[in-house]
Amino acid sequence: MRAPLTLAVIVAYIVLLFVVAHLSRRNRAEATTRRYPRWLVLVALVSAPMTGLTFISIPGSVGRDAFAYLQLNLGVIVAYAVIAYGLVPLYYRHNVTSLYEYLDNRFGARSHATGAWFFLVSKILTASLRVFVVCMVVQQLLCNTLGVPFGITATIFMALVWLYTHRGGVSSVIWADLIKTLCMVVCAAISIVFILNSLDLSFMEAMKIGSAKGLTKSFFFDDINDSRYFVKMFLSGVFVVVASTGLDQDIMQRVLSSDSLRSAQRNMVFSSIFQVLLIALLLVLGAIFYLYIAERGATGVEGDEAFAYIVSQEGMPMMMSALLILGVVAATFSSTGGSLTALTTSFMVDILHSKRQFTERQSRKVDHIVHLATAVVMVVLVFIFERWGNDSAIALYYLLSSYTFGPLLGLFAFGILSKREVHDKFVPLVAIAAPLICFILDYNSKSWFGGYEFGFEIMLLNAAITIGGLYCISKK
Repeated sequence: MRAPLTLAVIVAYIVLLFVVAHLSRRNRAEATTRRYPRWLVLVALVSAPMTGLTFISIPGSVGRDAFAYLQLNLGVIVAYAVIAYGLVPLYYRHNVTSLYEYLDNRFGARSHATGAWFFLVSKILTASLRVFVVCMVVQQLLCNTLGVPFGITATIFMALVWLYTHRGGVSSVIWADLIKTLCMVVCAAISIVFILNSLDLSFMEAMKIGSAKGLTKSFFFDDINDSRYFVKMFLSGVFVVVASTGLDQDIMQRVLSSDSLRSAQRNMVFSSIFQVLLIALLLVLGAIFYLYIAERGATGVEGDEAFAYIVSQEGMPMMMSALLILGVVAATFSSTGGSLTALTTSFMVDILHSKRQFTERQSRKVDHIVHLATAVVMVVLVFIFERWGNDSAIALYYLLSSYTFGPLLGLFAFGILSKREVHDKFVPLVAIAAPLICFILDYNSKSWFGGYEFGFEIMLLNAAITIGGLYCISKK
């Protein structure tokens, strides 16, 4: 019974998005101007970092890390203030199409290309990881029942995302963010009510039981060597978000679609508060997941498997399963479409220099080719993730971001905070060396540093090494 329900929910949502894409296509010129309503940009900013991976892995992480993720997420408020009043004015002042054009203006062409390539590698890896997670869920709930191989599932999913963004462009992505946010909030809230009713518990009773089981512990001050230590996670949250949001072409496209600089800054600040509230809602959902799992006597269900376990339980109301599936599909479809559009834009502007190299007609043709090629690469990466696998995709997501966005953070920080000029030809070497050094230190940290374990703060070290390397190849 759940396979037909899953299929119906997915088809209905995809049809809705294609309607949005069709309507957006009529006014595609709007996508290149800063005229979106303030409230719509605010919703898009709240929605942009929220993906199907967020919807699955954050509740799943509660079983192992309790509410520790909230420590990292509190850094979002500080990070968004830094982005709003540090980076956004810079982008408006330079009137950039791609964020990495700033590096060209500041350092030179090779720095520009280095920043663009690091973004492309980071974004395509993390976006593919998000697609992998949702395809695994759909595979377990639907495609295994229908006898469809995982490769076909992933290919069909990416084909639909490609077609949707090909028709609607950036404008369709912005409006899809609105639908995605509503779906995530409503689905999470109603699912909490459904599960509490099935457990015959009130919300406060559930939180008391969760606290007794250690599921709701939010702050960790006991062991500095623990990757969940508060200071490490909070500071990591600040710098990870500054890098992975403020230097992300996908998300900043939404910011720069505001009607003014002041409006963009205000939207950034308010969206950070709403993001923290949404993450808190997902953590509560996770705690209630594990109360239900414990009540059913299931053992060994942890991490990303928790979501699939809950949705597939025959004792669960079918409506609740449908809502959870809708939340995941809505989040992943929209975020993947935004990533695909941003990757195409960055490759065209930063790598191919389409504004200088092609006529408008040639640019459109090449853009379609790049758009399709990017989708194909993402499918291949999904296959690789399916072979590799991971217990917590959200941890792998932040690990990939830490290694790839660290050099970007160092490049922008050095450019903004220093007036020194670098030898542009050596910048790629510095940017590649920094994550390699970090990997060696991370791999040997327990034996070299008395049991210390790096967490997401590896990005700070990555950026610091990049800044040090840039200083060594710079002059006044």
